[in-house]
Amino acid sequence: MKHKIVKILIGSLLIGIGINAFIVPLHLLNGGILGISLIVNYIWGIKLGVIVFGLNIPIYLFTFFKNRLYFINSVIGLIFTSVMIDLFIPLENAVRLPIIFSAFLGGLIIGSGIGLMLREDTCPGGIDLIAFFISKTFSINFGIVILIIDTAIITGGIFFLNDIRILFSIFTVIGVSITTSIWTTIRSISITY
Repeated sequence: MKHKIVKILIGSLLIGIGINAFIVPLHLLNGGILGISLIVNYIWGIKLGVIVFGLNIPIYLFTFFKNRLYFINSVIGLIFTSVMIDLFIPLENAVRLPIIFSAFLGGLIIGSGIGLMLREDTCPGGIDLIAFFISKTFSINFGIVILIIDTAIITGGIFFLNDIRILFSIFTVIGVSITTSIWTTIRSISITY
C-alpha cells in the first residue's frame, strides 16, 4: 500500500507540474475534467484545483456505486491531484518555451502522471474514470478513449478560446494520449543481460 500511495503522489506531482509549468501560462486546454476546469479558470479565475475537485463529485458518486475499490483508490488520486495543481501554481512563470513545445511537453508530463496512477488502479479525474469503465467494458485501449473524449472537449473549447491556442491544445491532448497509452499498455519493462 505504501508503494501505491507513493506512485499516486508522484503521478499527482507530475500532473501539477505539467499543468502549471506548461499549460496554464499559455492558456492552453487539456481534455477531461481538467480541460473543463481550465476553461472555467480562464473565464472566472477560480482556483483550478478547487474546480477539478468540485466537478468530479458527481462522477465519483457514480463510481462509488459501480466499483467501490476503484472509488477509494481514485478519491486518493483526486485529492492528491487537486492539491498538487494548486500547490504548483508558482511554476506558472518558471518555464518559457515556444507554444508548440510547451503544449506537447505539458501533455507528455501530464500523461505520465495519469498513466502512473492508472497502473495503480487510480484515476486523477472523473473523465478518466468514465474512460476507464468504457475501456474495460468494450476492450478499447484507455489512451484511445481518452483521445476521443479529450478531442471533443478541446473542440468545445473553441467557443471560449477562439484563437490559435485551441490548435496547440490538440498537441497537449496528443501528448497525454501517447504517454497514457504507453503507461497502460506496457505494464512492466524488464531488462535482461
